Amino acid sequence: MGTSTVESMTNKSKVDKYSHHDYYGVDDLLSEDHLLARDAVRDWVKQEVSPIIEAYSEKGECPTHLFKGLADIGAFGPSLPTKYGGGGMDEIAYGVIMQELERGDSGIRSMASVQGSLVMYPIYRYASEEQKMKWLPKLGSGEFIGCFGLTEPDHGSNPSGMVTNIKDDGDAYILNGAKMWITNSPVADIAVVWAKDEEGQIRGMVVEKGMKGFSTPEIHGKWSLRASITGELVFEDVRVPKENVFPDIRGLKGPLSCLSKARYGIAWGAIGAALDCYDSALRYSQERVQFGKPIGQFQLTQKKLAEMITEITKAQLLAWRLGSLANDGKASPSQISMAKRNNVAMALDIAREARQIHGGMGITNEYPCMRHMMNLETVLTYEGTHDIHLLITGYDVTGLNAFS
Repeated sequence: MGTSTVESMTNKSKVDKYSHHDYYGVDDLLSEDHLLARDAVRDWVKQEVSPIIEAYSEKGECPTHLFKGLADIGAFGPSLPTKYGGGGMDEIAYGVIMQELERGDSGIRSMASVQGSLVMYPIYRYASEEQKMKWLPKLGSGEFIGCFGLTEPDHGSNPSGMVTNIKDDGDAYILNGAKMWITNSPVADIAVVWAKDEEGQIRGMVVEKGMKGFSTPEIHGKWSLRASITGELVFEDVRVPKENVFPDIRGLKGPLSCLSKARYGIAWGAIGAALDCYDSALRYSQERVQFGKPIGQFQLTQKKLAEMITEITKAQLLAWRLGSLANDGKASPSQISMAKRNNVAMALDIAREARQIHGGMGITNEYPCMRHMMNLETVLTYEGTHDIHLLITGYDVTGLNAFS
């Protein structure tokens, strides 16, 4: 897939008029490096994403040519060491980059966050030095695209029930099973896969494109994240060399740590989608005239806009504090769950309200609200559903486990 299939639909002359909104001066809490990284990504989104994203989303195709651009702007593993192809920045820089990407589209942010948080991060955290040097620089440069295989057709919120398994076969393991809802899988060069060994322990490994018995069929018919490519991972007696298996990590700790990293990025990213919807609704309310005055002058429209910027501001402060904790190594998985759940739900509510302000025009691709709304329906569910994150917080505050 490339640009040719949607070339006739792409509006290269479309101008992205977005301007940032920071009601509480949260930018004052960011460093110069944070602001430089954010501005660079914002400029890239305005030039490379905004003019084409509606066409790709409408067509249901992924702009795979953007993978190289994402690498060039440092969106793959921004907070991982430069030695391993990362950006060498901190967790707040990672957050603001994800925010700007999702302001463009949740699918574009997914392309980057899967590569950085779910593929590069576990290799950095759990692989041997030889494994790190084999894969991470190529992933960071965009030469390789990766995906992450945890969710299964019958085991989504309960990953411990996975049936994908490996059996010892001398210098390799024989891998069987399937994974579902895997971002990037049809175009991935490698997959970080989690499977149970013969003792029932969960192990992590890298499965490479071209291995016999390994296939990645694409999932079609999505009404959400239409500009993101999604597929399955199917393993039929795939022979995985033991040198591709992470040496020491056992159990759910491995994949769950990766999910925490990704969920953190989503907590920031969702704010970007909300900001884009708010920005569009605010501008439209000032330009659209009904009954002899701009609709932004009516009390009910002002109520919507005032509530939008209030909720965005609360989410910005929540994300900033979470980023500060992450920089100090103190952000707990439960704190990340709270931020992911709150900020995504906030963004989805704002997308819906912004669509209303646009009236009938809000359902067209002239404005971004409907696309964001559809995308956020998926973001609300992936990397832990809205309800599961609520129960994580409930467990944390009560000490009583609703899952058992």
